[in-house]
Amino acid sequence: MAFVDELKIYAKAGTGGDGVVRWRQDKFEDRGGPAGGDGGRGGDVYLEGVKDSGLLASYTHDTRFIAPDGESGAKKKMSGQDGEDMYIKLPVGSVVTNTETGDVYDLTEAGQKILILKGGKGGLGNEHFKSSINTTPYESTPGKPGDNGHYHIELRLFADLGLVGYPNAGKSTLINSVTNAKSKIGAYAFTTLDPHLGVLQEFVIADIPGIIEGASEGKGLGVKFLKHIKRTKMIAHLVSFENEDLMTTYKNIRKELENYDKDLAAKDEIIILTKTDMSDEKTIAKTVKSFEKLGKVVLTMSAFDDESVKKVGDELVKILRDK
Repeated sequence: MAFVDELKIYAKAGTGGDGVVRWRQDKFEDRGGPAGGDGGRGGDVYLEGVKDSGLLASYTHDTRFIAPDGESGAKKKMSGQDGEDMYIKLPVGSVVTNTETGDVYDLTEAGQKILILKGGKGGLGNEHFKSSINTTPYESTPGKPGDNGHYHIELRLFADLGLVGYPNAGKSTLINSVTNAKSKIGAYAFTTLDPHLGVLQEFVIADIPGIIEGASEGKGLGVKFLKHIKRTKMIAHLVSFENEDLMTTYKNIRKELENYDKDLAAKDEIIILTKTDMSDEKTIAKTVKSFEKLGKVVLTMSAFDDESVKKVGDELVKILRDK
């Protein structure tokens, strides 16, 4: 199933049940006083955060969410049953905007519930309309309609660490090696077309599809995935020794991050130099020193050296725990 991170939906709270006209059934009277019950309240609509980043894809074939109506009143002044509340489950990180009012709802943790639409009130039964001059009222009121609205849902993933870098920089290799993620790997650009999440001990790591020059302006996969690293606590910037000039490559991606969002570019950053098997020890040492001058933590790894991959994973855990 394809990854979906934006969706438009329609939601409607339940209509209140109708009030009714009913009469007391006394033993020696064909018709006693008014005894019509009130209608039940229509069901409310809530948003609920869950830990399932792929959940939006399951809604693409049915984007209408209608809460149940309240039931009509009954005899003996009995109220109708309230409509059951509806909970629209959405991935943590979803930002939901009412496209008509502009109201914004942000789901930031699992189990969080936000009321977005109120169900309609139930109508009144005829017993409410009894008076000294009208002892047998035939009047009742219908239930009120529930609130409704159109919504735009945008998923912005939450993670402790976001992996960024050019396509084929080794992000998928890293997340697959140190976590339980299954990110596609291949020797060509844009192998990863969807964000992937993995868990490294207690920390969540996000593998973001490769960024290219002009991404902040919509080139390549553009801003579609840049938004997913806005909420990460830290960034791990992967730069491959496949590149002739690693520092220029690094600065190009930094420029895209700054153009997209200044706060994003200001996040704490770890630099991971990848594919060290494509260089020699002297060049690697020189490159590490040049990057350390930026005041960043610099790590190195090769997919063909399990020890180097394990060391990177261990260092990431230490850094995140100190964060």
